[in-house]
Amino acid sequence: MSFQKEIWRDVTSRMRTRAPLSHCRISCLLLFPAEAMAALRVSLLYGVIAALVSSTVQVFVEDLDDTFKESRVNDIWLVDFYAPWCGYCKKLEPVWHQVGAELRSSGSPVRVGKMDATAYSGMASEFGVRGYPTIKLLKGDLAYNYKGPRTKDDIVEFANRVAGPAVRALPSKQMFQHMMKRHDVLFVYVGGESPLKEKYNDVATELIVYTYFFSASEDVLPESVTLPEVPAVIVFKDDAYFTYDEYEDGGLSGWVNRERFQGYLPIDGFTLYELGETGKLVAIAVIDEKDPTEESDRLKAMIQTVAREYREHLNRDFQFGHMDGNDYINSLIMGEVTVPSVIILNTSNEQYFLPSQPTETTEQLVQFISSVLNGSAQAHGGDGFIQRIKRVAFDARSTVMSVFRSSPLLGCFLFGLPLGVISLMCYGICTAETDDGSDDFKREGLTDEEEEDDDEDEGEETGGLEGPDDEAEKDPEEKKTD
Repeated sequence: MSFQKEIWRDVTSRMRTRAPLSHCRISCLLLFPAEAMAALRVSLLYGVIAALVSSTVQVFVEDLDDTFKESRVNDIWLVDFYAPWCGYCKKLEPVWHQVGAELRSSGSPVRVGKMDATAYSGMASEFGVRGYPTIKLLKGDLAYNYKGPRTKDDIVEFANRVAGPAVRALPSKQMFQHMMKRHDVLFVYVGGESPLKEKYNDVATELIVYTYFFSASEDVLPESVTLPEVPAVIVFKDDAYFTYDEYEDGGLSGWVNRERFQGYLPIDGFTLYELGETGKLVAIAVIDEKDPTEESDRLKAMIQTVAREYREHLNRDFQFGHMDGNDYINSLIMGEVTVPSVIILNTSNEQYFLPSQPTETTEQLVQFISSVLNGSAQAHGGDGFIQRIKRVAFDARSTVMSVFRSSPLLGCFLFGLPLGVISLMCYGICTAETDDGSDDFKREGLTDEEEEDDDEDEGEETGGLEGPDDEAEKDPEEKKTD
């Protein structure tokens, strides 16, 4: 019996994992039909449970139709507007189900849905959908676009941040310290009711897609924080704090948008795109983190020093950081940047600046940055007409090369086949014989006598030979004589 139990334990496990059974195991099933039925029932039970779990996950994301416009007003919705043929949409689909499951299990009030923007194009256009996939959080009459990385954690964090209140209260020192540890950049309003608080609330409602906003009383702040006056708006970052000054910093919204990043940070393609919305120039140390060198460390340390020590003069116009590798920069400027090196990018007009001489010291780096700021440095690139043509050609070449690198056979099929067909067509057109009717034209210009002479000449050329048709034209008497 122990052998029999061992067999059925193995059979049951194989049924659960859908592993193939050996001939010996199949023979045992035939020998012991009762145990086989029991194992089958267990397998069916596991299958039903798996199906129920799968269907539950599917419920976390609701399919939306044209009735969504009226039914959404009382709820907060996170919606993925997609197109069935979009490859990026298909890639986002499993992540989207994970987002729905995470928000549901955490008790979030946010409901997750998806809408086919091609089937309900009218409604999609009302929400301002212009590309696929488009992620929006709909909260009352407001619609917030998500522009961050398409990962589960980032999307869930965005949904929880925007779904909550625009300004969150910090009631105690412990809560303040907890938030300081969680956030690299922390905006805090200090004080009671005031016109500044109204502005702060409006800015928080507008820019909550990027960062959190808090409010606190003055006694909650650390003792090291001294304020010239209250109410005030403070940003805590880079192990320091900076107070908003309306006369020096301009509008509160612009100040918050400029200050929502650390003074120095790692930069990738997505971060560079977000930095473009601040209106700042971006000074980057291009290094190779996989193969660090002394020169890379020196350039990185120099930019960190400038970002920290020259903040008062440069923070309004410059963002500082480093980028690992030069692939993204090369594609951006359509050129080649050496590693390590320093480059300054103007993301608003696609211009870039390179130092005219090696930057050996911090003072030389500051001089280079100042020359860009005052307009004396030579600008490269741009968004002019010629640059746009170059961009189209560069992108086309990059696409072709990427296809050939990833799949040479596919590249030959996609690009070689059309070129081959076009080449054959051109060859056929160039080698085709043309009948211009020159003989008919000559005959039309001859008189009757000239035509008879011409016929005699043709007869001589054929050697006087008569074909079957000539014999048929002869008189029967002539045939007899012949």
